[in-house]
Amino acid sequence: MKRSDDSEREKRRKRRRLLQELGEQRIPYLSPTDPGFQDLWDSSYAGLALRQSGTLPEGLHEKVQSALLTLQRHGCLLRDLVRVRDRDVFTAVSRALVGQPGYTYRYLDTRLFTIPWHCEGEEGQKDEKGKPCCDSDLRDACKALWELNQFFCSDVKQQTNARGVKRTRSDTENSEDAPGEGMCEEESVKDRLVEEKTIEEEEEDSGQGCSHSSPPSSTPPAAQASLVQFNVTLINYMNPAAMTQLKEEPYYGMGKMAVGWHHDENLVPLSPVAVYSYSCPAEPKNEGVTEKDGEGKSKEKEREAKGEGTSTEEVKKEGEASVKEDVEKEKTCWRVGLKVAWDIHTPGLALPLQSGDCYYMTDDLNRTHQHCVLAGDTARFSSTHRVAQCCTGTLDYIQKRCSEALENLHSDPEKNAKSLISLLPSILQRIEDIHNEVEFEWLRQYWFQGRRYARFCSWWTKPMEQMEKDWKEMERMTQLLLVVVEDEATAQENRREMADVLLNALTDRQQHRQTWRDRSKSSTCRRKTS
Repeated sequence: MKRSDDSEREKRRKRRRLLQELGEQRIPYLSPTDPGFQDLWDSSYAGLALRQSGTLPEGLHEKVQSALLTLQRHGCLLRDLVRVRDRDVFTAVSRALVGQPGYTYRYLDTRLFTIPWHCEGEEGQKDEKGKPCCDSDLRDACKALWELNQFFCSDVKQQTNARGVKRTRSDTENSEDAPGEGMCEEESVKDRLVEEKTIEEEEEDSGQGCSHSSPPSSTPPAAQASLVQFNVTLINYMNPAAMTQLKEEPYYGMGKMAVGWHHDENLVPLSPVAVYSYSCPAEPKNEGVTEKDGEGKSKEKEREAKGEGTSTEEVKKEGEASVKEDVEKEKTCWRVGLKVAWDIHTPGLALPLQSGDCYYMTDDLNRTHQHCVLAGDTARFSSTHRVAQCCTGTLDYIQKRCSEALENLHSDPEKNAKSLISLLPSILQRIEDIHNEVEFEWLRQYWFQGRRYARFCSWWTKPMEQMEKDWKEMERMTQLLLVVVEDEATAQENRREMADVLLNALTDRQQHRQTWRDRSKSSTCRRKTS
């Protein structure tokens, strides 16, 4: 969905005001090694929940990580050419959409088409020769991601319910819950979900994000909290070593950003997001005992032989060195940064992610806060599960729209002629709107980038071929309307109304076609790799 000019101007105004208030200062932020980190988390970022890698079901890590590597090996992870401020830019992140068959996800004038995850017992779509839409390796990979999705659907509900119980106890007993170690059932709620892609103002030029505007603050139905059904996951991959330019986080000095500050967009209001983070193994460095380690151990043994203990001052120095080492380790791993939207008074939060960690963003955190992804030293995959707003983004939806439009076309097989059934301006307007939607929201999106995935998954091939046939019929209907409008025998008043409908539709269509022609001819587009 395009951001309106008003929202764009408002966002720029807020950012200018924020930077003016800041001046040369940096807003403080806290990491786990800082005092008060847990209190800040509980008080200002309560919708974020972390599930540590060791608490996931046995065997799930191996399946999911193997699936992510399979997607990469098959060439499924591709950089998208997106539209930012009337310019084409590549996303820094390579990605693919996996999810419910026939679902799509739209961002920055780009529609992504799902590679279907193959649920338990489902064979998937087959072509006319009976061949499955994906090879067995890819089917297994997508099924593993579906299993992760099922776990998230169940776990995020338990996390939310547990936090609700916890808050109730806190309110009635006026007591504080001490943070536990690892993840037990109620405490697992304290974790965090944040990540996804959106380009906020300062990151738009680099195409690093995925969504772009603050989500609406509409309230979901009361039953929604118990109906967590993630319908898609956006798989992302980035290798910082391959990136020539990663912007510094501008407000807090948190470090290099892989994805800029943003709200996740195009989601069901107040729905949660769940993220699985997998950092690729780094090359082993200096394994075993280093010379320095050996010297330290020798000195320690020497002291023990002489009966010497460790002085208080040495203990203090060792403690300070340990803290410093922990801080440095935090900066080398991937982190999620959070801040209260457009607020320079509340400290930010930077949460380190170990490989295999998961985090959830629940309640209204995505609406009231912004988040970014801070790059670590190694390459990283993420599987970001969400409840995408798909009321107008499914194959079933657009097929029904096609059928609705074609109901106004009459075919006479004896005369081999076609004609329009109704000439009511309201009906004609609806048909031309559907015509434009089919062409610009689906066909051109698919043929421009979506069909890249047909190399390894043919699920969308037949539906899109049929949609193109339907579009050609709609083109025929526009020509029939033009004939009616030009016919002087048509009543003058009706001609004027029909001509207005036709002129508006064709003007809009011409503008959109020119935009797509420009995109296809752009230097960026010519350089894009398939």
